[in-house]
Amino acid sequence: QVQLVESGGGLVQPGGSLRLSCAASGINFRMHIMGWYRQAPGKQRELVALITSAGDTTYVDSVKGRFAISGDNAKNTVYLQMNSLKPEDTAVYYCNVQLPPDVYWGQGTQVTVSS
Repeated sequence: QVQLVESGGGLVQPGGSLRLSCAASGINFRMHIMGWYRQAPGKQRELVALITSAGDTTYVDSVKGRFAISGDNAKNTVYLQMNSLKPEDTAVYYCNVQLPPDVYWGQGTQVTVSS
């Protein structure tokens, strides 16, 4: 059974940093495309970053240069390092894995950027 468990969210001031973790079980994340998405109140869920089995990464324009997605093989965990956070980064952040035809999501972790 595939499970994704996110952690690391919280309240941070503008300009601060957070690192989100997504612990995967039931899969070897290195064999799949893993993603981080976010959903702000009243908005649609949007892609933030992806990492492929080859280690290639993709970012939405609004986070390029500030966020970095990476993985730890030993811990079967995907991370999202978020720097220079802005109030508009406030959202619930979700981890995602694509196992066609299925897609699995974690429960989400809240990130709030506010002074």
